[in-house]
Amino acid sequence: MRDFVPAPGDASGHDHFFATFSRFGSIDDAHSGDMLAEARDRAARDHVTYLELMISPGIGGMIGAGFHHPLKDDDLPAAHQALAPEIPALVQKARAATDQMEAQARDVLKCGTPQAHPGCAATVRYLFQTLRTLPPQAVYAQLDAGYATVKADPRFVGLNIVAPEDDPTAMRDYDLHMRMFHFLNGVYPGVKLSLHAGELTTGLVPTDGLRHHIRAAIDVAGASRIGHGVDVALEDDPASLLAEMARRHVMVEVNLTSNDEILGIKGAAHPFPLYRRAGVPVALSTDDEGVSRGDLTQEYVRAAQTYDLSYADLKTLSRTGLEYAFVPGESLWADHQPGLFVSACRTLPVISASCTTFLKSSEKARLQWALEQRFGTFEATVTHEGLYQ
Repeated sequence: MRDFVPAPGDASGHDHFFATFSRFGSIDDAHSGDMLAEARDRAARDHVTYLELMISPGIGGMIGAGFHHPLKDDDLPAAHQALAPEIPALVQKARAATDQMEAQARDVLKCGTPQAHPGCAATVRYLFQTLRTLPPQAVYAQLDAGYATVKADPRFVGLNIVAPEDDPTAMRDYDLHMRMFHFLNGVYPGVKLSLHAGELTTGLVPTDGLRHHIRAAIDVAGASRIGHGVDVALEDDPASLLAEMARRHVMVEVNLTSNDEILGIKGAAHPFPLYRRAGVPVALSTDDEGVSRGDLTQEYVRAAQTYDLSYADLKTLSRTGLEYAFVPGESLWADHQPGLFVSACRTLPVISASCTTFLKSSEKARLQWALEQRFGTFEATVTHEGLYQ
């Protein structure tokens, strides 16, 4: 996608992007470890210490199981009961595929050896990624098995649903998919959702299709994070939706480059400033940096140049990304306010005994404190390095 400009007769940026996946899909399984290794090394070069990668191990078997159990009259309890005997084996295959991927990645990165790549130090968790463009029974089976995988394996911290939101099947079944999430939240309580919703714009779908996807992802499916959220201003009563997102701390993963390349939405037309004015938490994301040939630094540069962001603004975006990450543990920040330490750590940067105990108890807080230390190192360098004066 880098520097892609459609010529007359070419596919649009949207079609060019989504056509990519079928071109390398046949070699995914054989090279998943290579891709993980590359993602971890890129993250290290980008000074990213925590990754939530979207993966779909064992998804073929899940889809196949769905086709063996037709979804009758949208009866989700019956679908769950019919699929239940197959779920343990599907979960085991997903976990085994993840084991194999990670082992291959460790070999590529030479982790645990004197030649270890920087990517070995990156903390990695996964979102189980499901596809929304298949028939209902196949989508349901992915979701049911995906939820079960998240519950069974701590490496998986949440669930997502992807593929073109404007696809006719995805549009037709959108509300059904949200009800599937709602039902499965009761079957598998505690599974966190980061759902791609609102990756739409005028002309891409009928006007009615722009009215409720983000709200349904939050109110029906129970998403605590939204990916893209581009059409928020076109939803019914956007002011109340934005207020609800701010009140409930629903974070939006903003993909500036992707939204420009796929939807043609950028600059003042992008809702990034709108979310910020409304007090909705936002963080920057690459969406698909392998396909876009970009990285997170590119997203920060683009945001700073386009929206005249200060260093403090960029720092808040970075802190927000970890604050709303699904990594387990209590936050270092009080009341979702990056920069306001919890009471146990109010003495920072001097670490008290109570703060030491708190950090030991929370993986999230440890990652957040490591980020603060990196900020301190960077700021000291900028202060004393003549190049930056």
